[in-house]
Amino acid sequence: MARKLFGTDGIRGKANMEPMTAETALRVAMAAGRRFTRGDHRHTVVIGKDTRLSNYMIEPAMQAGFTAMGMDVVLVGPMPTPAVAMLTRSLRADLGVMISASHNPFEDNGIKLFGPDGYKLSDEVEEEIEALIENGLLDHLAPSDRLGRAWRLEDAPGRYIEFVKYSFPRHLRLDGLKLVVDCANGAAYKVAPRVFHELGADVVPIGIAPNGTNINKDCGATATETLQEQVVAHGADLGIALDGDADRVILCDEHGTKIDGDQVMAMIARAWQAEGRLTGGGVVATVMSNLGLEKYLETIGLGLERAKVGDRYVLEQMRAGGFNLGGEQSGHVILSDYSTTGDGLIAALQVLAGKVTNDTPMSAFSKVFDPYPQILKNVRISGGTPMDAPEVKSAISEGESRLAGEGRVLIRPSGTEPVIRVMAEGRDEAAVNAVVDDIASAIAAAAAA
Repeated sequence: MARKLFGTDGIRGKANMEPMTAETALRVAMAAGRRFTRGDHRHTVVIGKDTRLSNYMIEPAMQAGFTAMGMDVVLVGPMPTPAVAMLTRSLRADLGVMISASHNPFEDNGIKLFGPDGYKLSDEVEEEIEALIENGLLDHLAPSDRLGRAWRLEDAPGRYIEFVKYSFPRHLRLDGLKLVVDCANGAAYKVAPRVFHELGADVVPIGIAPNGTNINKDCGATATETLQEQVVAHGADLGIALDGDADRVILCDEHGTKIDGDQVMAMIARAWQAEGRLTGGGVVATVMSNLGLEKYLETIGLGLERAKVGDRYVLEQMRAGGFNLGGEQSGHVILSDYSTTGDGLIAALQVLAGKVTNDTPMSAFSKVFDPYPQILKNVRISGGTPMDAPEVKSAISEGESRLAGEGRVLIRPSGTEPVIRVMAEGRDEAAVNAVVDDIASAIAAAAAA
């Protein structure tokens, strides 16, 4: 069946509007609790969150839903998404929940669910949870003497910090390096600066004053201008920008030049191949990753497999093909030797390990390949099926013909917003721009008709 609540990455929407209301959060918790009740043991769920204001509403609603189903709740407070995945496994919990809308503004919120293995749920399990919500849950409420309890795990930050530090080579240190770390006023505002400080770096933290409404606002992985300026101003060796839930990372070198997820994957692939650590014969990325990455990997004997947009789809393909490195251009980098989901801190540490080992400036170390000119334009729609319009199909066909052999066109609806994303890339930037403009104009016209 078609999913109604779950999208590309869990459930997401405007806070206090469906589906992100307290009532729906309660019902999602009840249904997920029912789905993951297995046997007669005392069942447990881990709940983490980021720093947005609406989490004061969503978190207690979900806590009530789980305890009503007889599940004990472990509250870990503001913590990165990968920390929730790790703690779910470490505590042998039956389920993990991260309440976050990731890189979205504070007005939005979302719910991400993890199974007992620490992996995000499959489409099929999400469909089962939706079916439980639709079919009623009152017959499955726990009896009065089997209601769940809730408590806070006070040492959750320390557990995660040590987990992340364990991914850094034991024989290396960050002594002598100055890092600017932008925590996006989000979930990692406490743990991220401590990780790099404890490994020896001189840390300049920014984006560490969350107030409920400033998460991702002019900071973090989706707004790196402040980071880039601060790196230059402080004479830092590297800038690290996380998003609101710290499952993605964007870097910048000592000159303030931005380094995206494609370049991060290329750096790690190069290092891991040299060390004999890379598995699967290459990297799993998405349809959005730059052709330059694909061409570079070919030159060093590696392949690039492309998955649908969404880090869980990347991970599914990684697991199926035996890959231990994958990710997205947007900064989700999955290193399955360490984590079951994207982890911005672990990815940054792998890059730092390579930089320290090679003892070169970040600007030299990070210049792995020259990206093809890539243009992305979002066309907002209010409904209808503009992609079925003959003029849209014609514009796409013409654009593909213009770039044939030297580029590609990708059109896809967003999984989290009412927009259609138009992307093209190729060697000729002017041609790429023209193709994107023509297709976007055709879609906008068809949507308005």
